[in-house]
Amino acid sequence: MAEFTMELNDEQKEVRDWLHGFAADVIRPAAAEWDEREETPWPVIQEAAKVGIYSLDFYAQQYFDPTGLGIPMAMEELFWGDAGIALSIVGTGLAAVGVLANGTEEQIGTWIPQMYGDAGDVKVAAFCSSEPDAGSDVASMRTRAVYDEAKDEWVLNGTKTWATNGGIANVHVVVAVVDAELGSKGHASFIVPAGTPGLAQGQKFKKHGIRASHTAEVILDNVRVPGSCLLGGKEKLDERLARARERAKAGGERVKNAAMATFEASRPAVGAMAVGTARAAYEVALDYAKTREQFGRPIIDNQGVAFQLADMRTQIDAARLLVWRASWMAVNGRQFTAAEGSMSKLFASETAKKVTGQAIQILGGNGYTREYPVERMHRDAAIYTIFEGTSEIQRLVIARTLSGMPIR
Repeated sequence: MAEFTMELNDEQKEVRDWLHGFAADVIRPAAAEWDEREETPWPVIQEAAKVGIYSLDFYAQQYFDPTGLGIPMAMEELFWGDAGIALSIVGTGLAAVGVLANGTEEQIGTWIPQMYGDAGDVKVAAFCSSEPDAGSDVASMRTRAVYDEAKDEWVLNGTKTWATNGGIANVHVVVAVVDAELGSKGHASFIVPAGTPGLAQGQKFKKHGIRASHTAEVILDNVRVPGSCLLGGKEKLDERLARARERAKAGGERVKNAAMATFEASRPAVGAMAVGTARAAYEVALDYAKTREQFGRPIIDNQGVAFQLADMRTQIDAARLLVWRASWMAVNGRQFTAAEGSMSKLFASETAKKVTGQAIQILGGNGYTREYPVERMHRDAAIYTIFEGTSEIQRLVIARTLSGMPIR
């Protein structure tokens, strides 16, 4: 087990500096254009693939970093560049985590490479969990998967929404209900390969922020996939469902569902994304406050501005520490006995919203225009308190974990 440390080693520092350079030289110059276009920045993703950032090997190296800091470090630097473009680069990772969390070794080896493609033929993947009537309330999920034993196929029907890369992905990972009586514990994840009949893109959303990231509905109309596309396999699913039924009868089942297993693994990473956006806005505000003069002196000479910057930096550093702690715990098999993963996501996402808003205030009228990036950063930051569990859901998870009570 790696000891917890706040000091990156030489290899981690080298990777951090490499990512920072890519974010500064490639992502940031393209940020405003792709935000306005509201389109997937394929040229930037391809550049990331060429240098090895958008690849299975890179994310595997960071994912298996024994300190747990590889992924949060990478997320912070890329999202420091721009949240929308960065999400287009890392969005495939959520689907990959879904396979890693629930799939067999064979499934991992088969499908994750197809999610990324290569520099000459870039692919993306989508993780499809949320539905029009089932966002935070995963127990209300309506997408159904029915097993056709004669053909060893699963038939999927339903509508997914808020799917990053939904409809344009080469591989979709779809969470569906296989046993409605078990509520959220009766869910399973399925791979839907490219070109599968019955899968189509629905509405593409025009969003407030992260506009360079494609978000859309995914329609599943009698989508048939082979039995081998059930993540984990049918034997494992049957065993899990049997345990859930027994525990439900006993009145105390605590089996994790497929979607929540993915979200638990990714929440600290989302916190790191928020830290990156917050840090970017803080740095713009700090530089501006040092150079902008009013009444014959830089505005940072005023306590009202200087104290805001002090609070901003303090909150950013505190958020990063919570993210690093949760990431270290996760990779070293430590249980989140106080919902540390949710704590990190909650605090970091709320910090990003607050800090980007303060940055606009420090820049004044300039901050409210698109001539300066803090306006875009503020729009982008709003998503962190919403996706992969709203702030309210994070507080619910934390409260339930601390109290042991079914708080509603």
